[in-house]
Order: sequence, then C-alpha cells, then structure tokens
Amino acid sequence: MGQIEWAMWANEQALAAGLSECEGVWGTPGSPRALKDAAGVLVCLLEYPRSKRKKGSTMERCGQKYLTAVVKLLGPLTRNYYIRAVLHAALAVPAGFLLSTILGTVCLGIASGIYLLAAVRGEEWRPIEHKPRERPQGGGTMKAPPSNPPPRPPPDARRKQPELGG
Repeated sequence: MGQIEWAMWANEQALAAGLSECEGVWGTPGSPRALKDAAGVLVCLLEYPRSKRKKGSTMERCGQKYLTAVVKLLGPLTRNYYIRAVLHAALAVPAGFLLSTILGTVCLGIASGIYLLAAVRGEEWRPIEHKPRERPQGGGTMKAPPSNPPPRPPPDARRKQPELGG
C-alpha cells in the first residue's frame, strides 16, 4: 500500500466547511453572519483547486484552472500547509460563537488538524499542470505496411472438399 496523502482529505474537509459556512441567507453588512459568509467564500476560493498527487493521476475540478492561477500567484501563503492549518484554525474560532455555524466550525477545526498533519509529513500544495499532447511522429513509432500479400494455401487445398456421409 502507498502512503496516505493527508492534504487531499484536508482539502475535501475544508471545502465542505467553506460551503457550510457560506450557505443560506446572506447577512447584512457588518453582522456576524456576513463575516461568516465572507470567511466561507474565502475558504471555498482557497480550497477549490486540488493539489497534484505525488503518484497517480489527479482529477481536476471543473473550472479549477482559473482559481489555480490565483492560488499560484499568492505563492508560499497558499502553498504551505502550516499556514493553511493556522488560517483555518483562526477562522474556526469566531465562527464558533454563532450556533448556526457550528457544523462549519467543527469541519474547519478538523481540516486544520489534518492540514497540520500533512505539513508535518512534508506535503505541500502543487498545481495540476497539463502537458501539451505530443503528436506521434510519422516514421518513428508506426510500422510500414506489408509489401507482400499474406500466404495462401495451394489451389488444390482451396477447393471445397466433398462431404462424406449420406
């Protein structure tokens, strides 16, 4: 068995927490509910792009390439999982004071712990980059067509044999 990539679990957990935080009716500006919604949107924007796996293939989310460019632009602030763990823990504290956000708060706390574990194990966020497809070369990999026809049995053997029996 391979080694577990903890950051993939933390990413899914944090995205679920962000969606939980920003669901429902948006609050009025300045209210605690509006701050909860803003924190949820921030977490969703940060966590939507998946990281590239060390081994195997990674399924890219729909439209992820646009947010990947933003996350890459912020550099070590978004790539380092220690920083993500502290950010999620810091966002979970004020959200814990509203009863309506308790699910998102618990999810953010769990995601923070998993990110801390991933950081301790040396993982970091890497963007999924697509390689341009190479076109096969005309002579290198393709074989030439056969120049002679396939062998055939002699004309006597090709004639239909009479059936034995009545």
